[in-house]
Amino acid sequence: MFDTLSDRLSATFKNLRGKGRLSEADIDATAREIRIALLEADVALPVVRAFIANVKERARGVEVSQALNPAQQVVKIVNEELVSILGGETRRLRFAKTAPTVIMLAGLQGAGKTTLAGKLGLWLKSQGHSPLLVACDLQRPNAVNQLSVVAERAGVAVYAPEPGNGVGDPVQVAKDSIEFARAKVHDIVIVDTAGRLGIDQELMQQAADIRDAVSPDEILFVVDAMIGQDAVNTAEAFRDGVGFDGVVLSKLDGDARGGAALSIAHVTGKQVMFASNGEKLEDFDAFHPDRMASRILDMGDLLTLIEQAEKTFSQEEAAKMASKLQSSKGGKDFTLDDFLAQMEQVRKMGSISKLLGMLPGMGQIKDQINNIDERDIDRTAAIIKSMTPKERAEPTLINGSRRARIAKGSGVEVSAVKSLVERFFEARKMMSKMAQGGGMPGMPGMPGMGGGPGRQKKQVKQAKGKRKSGNPMKRKAEEAAAAERREQAAQGGAFGLPAQEDKNFELPDEFKKFM
Repeated sequence: MFDTLSDRLSATFKNLRGKGRLSEADIDATAREIRIALLEADVALPVVRAFIANVKERARGVEVSQALNPAQQVVKIVNEELVSILGGETRRLRFAKTAPTVIMLAGLQGAGKTTLAGKLGLWLKSQGHSPLLVACDLQRPNAVNQLSVVAERAGVAVYAPEPGNGVGDPVQVAKDSIEFARAKVHDIVIVDTAGRLGIDQELMQQAADIRDAVSPDEILFVVDAMIGQDAVNTAEAFRDGVGFDGVVLSKLDGDARGGAALSIAHVTGKQVMFASNGEKLEDFDAFHPDRMASRILDMGDLLTLIEQAEKTFSQEEAAKMASKLQSSKGGKDFTLDDFLAQMEQVRKMGSISKLLGMLPGMGQIKDQINNIDERDIDRTAAIIKSMTPKERAEPTLINGSRRARIAKGSGVEVSAVKSLVERFFEARKMMSKMAQGGGMPGMPGMPGMGGGPGRQKKQVKQAKGKRKSGNPMKRKAEEAAAAERREQAAQGGAFGLPAQEDKNFELPDEFKKFM
């Protein structure tokens, strides 16, 4: 969604690199480019004006003029201002002191409220809660049936006493759901309300009546991130007519310009709390303004990547794989079965292109990432599964005739099988080297980089010391000089290096080859 904005901002900052100081003209030109980038991204004009004013004021201040690298300082300012207009800190759900906590969803028809109810239910269930979805959209055809299907897929309970399709009283259903939740011991109630194609008085009145009937702890306004500036107008109308506590952005994985996401928190004064960024029920998470700003500026989002990995990867399995790679056999215990298991774990985290997009600097190779064929993992899995258990455990057994059989069984060329086995050996060698603390292949083990049970270091021959003088006075002077050198060495740099005055200091042999 933010690709165009990211590209424009990256190009703008590229022009600042290498400048020792920034003139007024540089600041004005940068501000103008950022303004154009934001307006092209469909950000609301009042938000753009406030953003540019803050950036220019701070860019002319002391924090830039006295900075060692003014260009990097400007990027830092833009990042902080982006975080600010996205809502500042991450906003968490407020839970009721006595269960159940009632969460009401409101928004226009087509914003994705019903699907989002299932996503929110699954997300809360994964955190140990017992949510109940309530079908209060009794007007849209098949809305009740859709919520029931979504709830079943999410593995959460649903309360749908009325068939819908224009039959039933949504206010009464909402009121009865609270007693039902207490009876069935559900600690969270998620109320899915009806939407309209546009803002009208009837919609507002019904939403207000449901609000008064259930007294929700949180009212979440669900907005389609792809509808642009109209999202801001709709949000303002709902804020004034019904009121809401937080915003949920749906369809954040679309190809729209993304201005609504950047505008809505600033204009309404209500923070974006959740973001839905895919079609699967798992494609949903809390909205972090700092991480989103980091993604927009192509700085990556490693925290989200780590969180996804922690959800997917088993600590026990990871320890098991590490022990295989660190074994005295040089990683030969790591088989193609283990390789396949690792690939399947990565696949569970989502698409490869989306995962790579969370790494810093990946915007520069965006086209290559977008052209990644996700089916390559399936082909690799098919090749490995066409091997016998013995071949997976000992890939060295795979000769020409076996390659031909495996290729025929997996529907690929023989060269693909050969290439996979060769890449596996290379990957195993590299991972084993890194696991044993030897650094990357071809690189010597550097101090402080985890010296594990790797290769034994060669002992450096110690040079013979200087002969001591037979003259007592001269020997005493030499000993005093040596003591002074030792004291200077102890007071050396942060890494304990000797002071520059010590002429006898020599680098170890393993460092000399880098000089």
